Amino acid sequence: MTYVLVLVVLALAFPWGVAPIARHLAGLLGPRAACWVLTAAAVLLAGGTISALIGLFHVPFLAALEQLSLARVVEVWPAAVPFAAAAGAVMLAQLVLLVRRWLQHRSVLRRAWLSAGEGKGDGDLLVVPGSDVDAFALPGYRGRPGRVVVTSEMLRSLKAGEREVLLAHERAHLAGRHHLLSAVVDLAAVVHPALRSLREALAFHLERWADEEAAAVVGDRRVAAAAIARAALAGGSRSRGGGYPLLSVTSGPVPQRVEALLLPEPQAPRGGVRRAGMAALAGSVLTAAVAALALAYGLHEYVEYAAQQLIGAGAPSGCSGIWSTLHALFGTGAP
Repeated sequence: MTYVLVLVVLALAFPWGVAPIARHLAGLLGPRAACWVLTAAAVLLAGGTISALIGLFHVPFLAALEQLSLARVVEVWPAAVPFAAAAGAVMLAQLVLLVRRWLQHRSVLRRAWLSAGEGKGDGDLLVVPGSDVDAFALPGYRGRPGRVVVTSEMLRSLKAGEREVLLAHERAHLAGRHHLLSAVVDLAAVVHPALRSLREALAFHLERWADEEAAAVVGDRRVAAAAIARAALAGGSRSRGGGYPLLSVTSGPVPQRVEALLLPEPQAPRGGVRRAGMAALAGSVLTAAVAALALAYGLHEYVEYAAQQLIGAGAPSGCSGIWSTLHALFGTGAP
Protein backbone atom coordinates (compact mmCIF):
# COMPACT_ATOMS: atom_id res chain seq x y z
CA MET A 1 0.00 0.00 0.00
CA THR A 2 1.46 3.35 -1.01
CA TYR A 3 2.00 6.24 1.36
CA VAL A 4 -0.65 8.34 -0.37
CA LEU A 5 -3.19 5.56 -0.13
CA VAL A 6 -2.45 5.19 3.59
CA LEU A 7 -3.14 8.92 4.06
CA VAL A 8 -6.46 8.68 2.27
CA VAL A 9 -7.54 5.52 4.09
CA LEU A 10 -6.74 7.14 7.43
CA ALA A 11 -8.74 10.24 6.52
CA LEU A 12 -11.75 8.17 5.45
CA ALA A 13 -11.51 5.87 8.48
CA PHE A 14 -11.28 8.66 11.07
CA PRO A 15 -15.07 9.14 11.41
CA TRP A 16 -15.58 5.53 12.49
CA GLY A 17 -13.30 6.08 15.48
CA VAL A 18 -14.22 9.67 16.28
CA ALA A 19 -18.03 9.40 16.15
CA PRO A 20 -18.19 7.21 19.30
CA ILE A 21 -15.87 9.66 21.08
CA ALA A 22 -18.14 12.57 20.14
CA ARG A 23 -21.23 10.71 21.35
CA HIS A 24 -19.55 9.88 24.66
CA LEU A 25 -18.43 13.47 25.12
CA ALA A 26 -21.97 14.69 24.41
CA GLY A 27 -23.25 12.39 27.14
CA LEU A 28 -21.02 14.17 29.68
CA LEU A 29 -22.27 17.63 28.77
CA GLY A 30 -25.50 19.52 29.16
CA PRO A 31 -27.99 19.30 26.27
CA ARG A 32 -27.06 22.64 24.69
CA ALA A 33 -23.30 21.99 24.73
CA ALA A 34 -23.86 18.41 23.57
CA CYS A 35 -25.74 19.61 20.50
CA TRP A 36 -22.96 21.97 19.50
CA VAL A 37 -20.27 19.33 20.05
CA LEU A 38 -22.12 16.80 17.88
CA THR A 39 -22.78 19.37 15.14
CA ALA A 40 -19.16 20.56 15.08
CA ALA A 41 -17.84 17.00 14.99
CA ALA A 42 -20.17 16.09 12.12
CA VAL A 43 -19.14 19.13 10.08
CA LEU A 44 -15.41 18.59 10.64
CA LEU A 45 -15.54 14.89 9.89
CA ALA A 46 -17.69 15.32 6.79
CA GLY A 47 -15.34 18.06 5.60
CA GLY A 48 -12.33 15.81 6.12
CA THR A 49 -14.00 13.02 4.15
CA ILE A 50 -14.80 15.28 1.21
CA SER A 51 -11.31 16.81 1.27
CA ALA A 52 -9.70 13.37 1.14
CA LEU A 53 -11.86 12.33 -1.80
CA ILE A 54 -11.16 15.57 -3.66
CA GLY A 55 -7.44 15.16 -3.05
CA LEU A 56 -7.51 11.64 -4.46
CA PHE A 57 -9.78 12.58 -7.35
CA HIS A 58 -7.67 15.41 -8.72
CA VAL A 59 -4.31 13.57 -8.82
CA PRO A 60 -4.50 12.73 -12.55
CA PHE A 61 -5.67 16.24 -13.39
CA LEU A 62 -2.49 17.71 -11.94
CA ALA A 63 -0.84 16.42 -15.08
CA ALA A 64 -2.88 18.81 -17.21
CA LEU A 65 -2.68 21.66 -14.71
CA GLU A 66 1.09 21.33 -14.41
CA GLN A 67 1.56 20.64 -18.16
CA LEU A 68 2.74 17.13 -17.41
CA SER A 69 1.84 14.10 -19.46
CA LEU A 70 -0.80 11.96 -17.79
CA ALA A 71 0.99 8.92 -19.15
CA ARG A 72 4.05 9.94 -17.16
CA VAL A 73 2.00 10.15 -13.97
CA VAL A 74 0.43 6.74 -14.63
CA GLU A 75 3.87 5.35 -15.32
CA VAL A 76 4.99 6.45 -11.88
CA TRP A 77 1.75 5.58 -10.09
CA PRO A 78 -0.37 3.09 -12.10
CA ALA A 79 -3.21 3.17 -9.56
CA ALA A 80 -3.71 6.94 -9.91
CA VAL A 81 -6.50 6.73 -12.49
CA PRO A 82 -8.48 3.86 -10.85
CA PHE A 83 -8.28 5.56 -7.46
CA ALA A 84 -9.32 8.90 -8.94
CA ALA A 85 -12.23 7.25 -10.77
CA ALA A 86 -13.40 5.56 -7.56
CA ALA A 87 -13.18 8.84 -5.64
CA GLY A 88 -15.09 10.63 -8.39
CA ALA A 89 -17.82 7.99 -8.36
CA VAL A 90 -18.18 8.26 -4.59
CA MET A 91 -18.39 12.06 -4.71
CA LEU A 92 -20.98 11.91 -7.49
CA ALA A 93 -23.08 9.51 -5.41
CA GLN A 94 -22.70 11.81 -2.40
CA LEU A 95 -23.84 14.79 -4.45
CA VAL A 96 -26.91 12.96 -5.72
CA LEU A 97 -27.82 11.81 -2.21
CA LEU A 98 -27.26 15.29 -0.75
CA VAL A 99 -29.51 16.91 -3.35
CA ARG A 100 -32.12 14.21 -2.86
CA ARG A 101 -32.04 14.61 0.92
CA TRP A 102 -32.28 18.38 0.71
CA LEU A 103 -35.28 18.15 -1.63
CA GLN A 104 -36.90 15.76 0.84
CA HIS A 105 -36.40 18.33 3.59
CA ARG A 106 -38.01 21.07 1.50
CA SER A 107 -40.87 18.78 0.50
CA VAL A 108 -41.67 17.92 4.13
CA LEU A 109 -41.52 21.58 5.09
CA ARG A 110 -43.77 22.62 2.20
CA ARG A 111 -46.37 19.96 3.02
CA ALA A 112 -46.28 20.92 6.69
CA TRP A 113 -46.98 24.55 5.86
CA LEU A 114 -49.84 23.53 3.59
CA SER A 115 -51.39 21.42 6.34
CA ALA A 116 -50.86 24.21 8.87
CA GLY A 117 -52.72 26.61 6.61
CA GLU A 118 -55.97 25.40 8.14
CA GLY A 119 -54.83 26.42 11.59
CA LYS A 120 -55.97 29.47 13.52
CA GLY A 121 -54.29 31.35 16.30
CA ASP A 122 -52.43 34.42 17.42
CA GLY A 123 -48.73 35.15 17.34
CA ASP A 124 -46.55 32.10 16.82
CA LEU A 125 -49.26 29.54 17.67
CA LEU A 126 -51.39 27.73 15.11
CA VAL A 127 -54.13 25.36 16.27
CA VAL A 128 -55.14 22.90 13.57
CA PRO A 129 -58.58 21.26 13.85
CA GLY A 130 -58.99 17.52 13.38
CA SER A 131 -58.72 14.20 15.14
CA ASP A 132 -54.93 13.88 14.84
CA VAL A 133 -52.92 14.28 18.03
CA ASP A 134 -49.75 16.14 17.15
CA ALA A 135 -47.56 19.15 17.91
CA PHE A 136 -44.35 20.34 16.31
CA ALA A 137 -42.12 23.35 15.68
CA LEU A 138 -42.53 24.55 12.09
CA PRO A 139 -39.48 26.51 10.84
CA GLY A 140 -39.88 29.65 8.75
CA TYR A 141 -40.52 29.14 5.05
CA ARG A 142 -40.40 31.62 2.14
CA GLY A 143 -40.40 34.68 4.32
CA ARG A 144 -42.95 33.36 6.81
CA PRO A 145 -41.77 33.19 10.43
CA GLY A 146 -41.63 29.92 12.32
CA ARG A 147 -44.75 28.72 14.09
CA VAL A 148 -45.74 26.27 16.80
CA VAL A 149 -48.35 23.94 15.29
CA VAL A 150 -50.64 22.06 17.67
CA THR A 151 -53.75 20.06 16.84
CA SER A 152 -56.90 20.74 18.79
CA GLU A 153 -56.99 17.11 19.88
CA MET A 154 -53.51 17.41 21.40
CA LEU A 155 -54.60 20.45 23.40
CA ARG A 156 -57.63 18.55 24.71
CA SER A 157 -55.38 15.67 25.78
CA LEU A 158 -53.32 17.86 28.13
CA LYS A 159 -54.04 19.78 31.29
CA ALA A 160 -53.53 23.54 31.46
CA GLY A 161 -50.04 23.34 32.98
CA GLU A 162 -49.04 20.61 30.56
CA ARG A 163 -50.12 22.72 27.60
CA GLU A 164 -47.71 25.40 28.81
CA VAL A 165 -44.89 22.84 28.81
CA LEU A 166 -45.81 21.73 25.30
CA LEU A 167 -45.77 25.25 23.89
CA ALA A 168 -42.57 26.17 25.73
CA HIS A 169 -40.88 23.05 24.36
CA GLU A 170 -41.74 23.83 20.75
CA ARG A 171 -40.88 27.50 21.16
CA ALA A 172 -37.47 26.47 22.47
CA HIS A 173 -36.91 24.57 19.23
CA LEU A 174 -37.74 27.67 17.20
CA ALA A 175 -35.76 30.11 19.37
CA GLY A 176 -32.68 27.87 19.34
CA ARG A 177 -33.01 27.26 15.58
CA HIS A 178 -32.65 23.59 16.30
CA HIS A 179 -33.84 22.68 12.82
CA LEU A 180 -30.63 24.15 11.38
CA LEU A 181 -28.40 22.03 13.61
CA SER A 182 -30.47 18.98 12.76
CA ALA A 183 -30.28 19.75 9.04
CA VAL A 184 -26.49 20.18 9.11
CA VAL A 185 -25.87 16.85 10.83
CA ASP A 186 -28.50 15.10 8.73
CA LEU A 187 -26.76 16.20 5.54
CA ALA A 188 -23.32 15.39 6.97
CA ALA A 189 -24.55 11.84 7.63
CA VAL A 190 -25.09 11.48 3.88
CA VAL A 191 -21.37 12.15 3.31
CA HIS A 192 -20.12 9.38 5.62
CA PRO A 193 -22.14 6.48 7.08
CA ALA A 194 -20.30 6.67 10.41
CA LEU A 195 -21.98 10.03 11.06
CA ARG A 196 -25.47 8.53 11.15
CA SER A 197 -24.99 7.75 14.83
CA LEU A 198 -24.30 11.45 15.45
CA ARG A 199 -27.60 12.30 13.79
CA GLU A 200 -29.48 10.00 16.17
CA ALA A 201 -27.59 11.34 19.18
CA LEU A 202 -28.26 14.94 18.15
CA ALA A 203 -32.01 14.27 17.81
CA PHE A 204 -32.07 13.12 21.44
CA HIS A 205 -30.03 16.02 22.80
CA LEU A 206 -32.10 18.58 20.86
CA GLU A 207 -35.22 17.25 22.54
CA ARG A 208 -33.44 17.31 25.89
CA TRP A 209 -32.42 20.93 25.25
CA ALA A 210 -36.04 21.89 24.58
CA ASP A 211 -37.19 19.83 27.57
CA GLU A 212 -34.89 21.75 29.90
CA GLU A 213 -36.02 25.08 28.46
CA ALA A 214 -39.66 24.11 28.97
CA ALA A 215 -39.00 22.97 32.53
CA ALA A 216 -37.34 26.31 33.27
CA VAL A 217 -40.34 28.20 31.89
CA VAL A 218 -42.92 26.38 34.04
CA GLY A 219 -40.56 26.13 37.02
CA ASP A 220 -41.44 22.50 37.77
CA ARG A 221 -39.48 19.60 36.35
CA ARG A 222 -42.05 17.00 37.40
CA VAL A 223 -44.84 18.85 35.58
CA ALA A 224 -42.65 19.04 32.50
CA ALA A 225 -41.92 15.31 32.70
CA ALA A 226 -45.62 14.51 33.09
CA ALA A 227 -46.56 16.71 30.14
CA ILE A 228 -44.03 15.08 27.82
CA ALA A 229 -45.11 11.60 28.89
CA ARG A 230 -48.81 12.41 28.44
CA ALA A 231 -48.22 14.03 25.03
CA ALA A 232 -46.23 10.99 23.87
CA LEU A 233 -48.94 8.60 25.05
CA ALA A 234 -51.65 10.68 23.35
CA GLY A 235 -49.85 11.15 20.06
CA GLY A 236 -47.55 8.17 19.95
CA SER A 237 -43.76 8.46 19.84
CA ARG A 238 -42.61 9.09 16.29
CA SER A 239 -39.53 9.85 14.27
CA ARG A 240 -39.52 12.57 11.61
CA GLY A 241 -36.49 11.70 9.52
CA GLY A 242 -33.88 12.58 12.12
CA GLY A 243 -35.89 15.50 13.53
CA TYR A 244 -35.62 17.82 10.56
CA PRO A 245 -37.44 19.96 9.74
CA LEU A 246 -40.30 19.23 12.18
CA LEU A 247 -39.18 18.92 15.80
CA SER A 248 -41.89 17.40 17.95
CA VAL A 249 -42.30 16.98 21.70
CA THR A 250 -43.26 13.34 21.10
CA SER A 251 -40.16 12.37 19.09
CA GLY A 252 -37.04 10.62 20.30
CA PRO A 253 -36.62 8.23 23.24
CA VAL A 254 -39.34 9.66 25.46
CA PRO A 255 -38.70 7.39 28.51
CA GLN A 256 -35.09 8.57 28.75
CA ARG A 257 -36.20 12.19 28.42
CA VAL A 258 -38.82 11.82 31.15
CA GLU A 259 -36.30 10.10 33.41
CA ALA A 260 -33.83 12.95 32.92
CA LEU A 261 -36.48 15.52 33.87
CA LEU A 262 -37.25 13.63 37.08
CA LEU A 263 -33.61 14.11 38.09
CA PRO A 264 -32.09 17.42 39.23
CA GLU A 265 -31.16 19.92 36.54
CA PRO A 266 -27.96 18.76 34.80
CA GLN A 267 -24.84 20.58 35.85
CA ALA A 268 -21.47 20.86 34.21
CA PRO A 269 -19.17 18.01 35.28
CA ARG A 270 -17.08 18.83 38.33
CA GLY A 271 -13.75 17.62 39.57
CA GLY A 272 -10.31 17.61 38.04
CA VAL A 273 -10.62 14.07 36.72
CA ARG A 274 -13.87 14.79 34.89
CA ARG A 275 -12.55 18.04 33.46
CA ALA A 276 -9.41 16.27 32.28
CA GLY A 277 -11.50 13.52 30.71
CA MET A 278 -13.72 16.01 28.91
CA ALA A 279 -10.70 17.94 27.66
CA ALA A 280 -9.13 14.73 26.38
CA LEU A 281 -12.31 13.68 24.60
CA ALA A 282 -12.86 17.12 23.08
CA GLY A 283 -9.22 17.21 22.00
CA SER A 284 -9.57 13.81 20.36
CA VAL A 285 -12.61 14.90 18.38
CA LEU A 286 -11.02 18.12 17.17
CA THR A 287 -7.59 16.61 16.56
CA ALA A 288 -8.95 13.69 14.56
CA ALA A 289 -11.20 15.93 12.48
CA VAL A 290 -8.46 18.47 11.77
CA ALA A 291 -6.02 15.64 11.04
CA ALA A 292 -8.38 14.34 8.36
CA LEU A 293 -8.34 17.74 6.68
CA ALA A 294 -4.56 17.99 7.07
CA LEU A 295 -4.01 14.58 5.51
CA ALA A 296 -6.12 15.50 2.51
CA TYR A 297 -4.26 18.79 2.13
CA GLY A 298 -0.95 16.98 2.47
CA LEU A 299 -1.96 14.62 -0.33
CA HIS A 300 -2.54 17.59 -2.61
CA GLU A 301 0.73 19.26 -1.69
CA TYR A 302 2.84 16.09 -2.07
CA VAL A 303 1.50 15.24 -5.50
CA GLU A 304 1.75 18.80 -6.75
CA TYR A 305 5.34 19.05 -5.49
CA ALA A 306 6.27 15.81 -7.25
CA ALA A 307 4.70 17.03 -10.49
CA GLN A 308 6.55 20.37 -10.33
CA GLN A 309 9.84 18.62 -9.62
CA LEU A 310 9.30 16.27 -12.55
CA ILE A 311 8.58 19.18 -14.90
CA GLY A 312 11.69 20.98 -13.76
CA ALA A 313 13.94 17.95 -14.36
CA GLY A 314 14.22 18.72 -18.06
CA ALA A 315 15.73 15.40 -19.13
CA PRO A 316 15.25 11.76 -18.18
CA SER A 317 18.89 11.40 -17.15
CA GLY A 318 18.48 14.08 -14.54
CA CYS A 319 15.41 12.57 -12.96
CA SER A 320 16.96 10.13 -10.51
CA GLY A 321 16.21 12.43 -7.57
CA ILE A 322 12.65 12.95 -8.76
CA TRP A 323 12.05 9.23 -9.15
CA SER A 324 13.38 8.78 -5.62
CA THR A 325 10.88 11.38 -4.42
CA LEU A 326 8.04 9.68 -6.27
CA HIS A 327 9.14 6.33 -4.94
CA ALA A 328 8.93 7.70 -1.40
CA LEU A 329 5.47 9.09 -2.10
CA PHE A 330 3.93 6.27 -4.10
CA GLY A 331 6.05 3.24 -3.25
CA THR A 332 7.05 2.85 -6.91
CA GLY A 333 10.49 2.30 -8.33
CA ALA A 334 12.09 4.16 -11.20
CA PRO A 335 11.19 2.91 -14.69
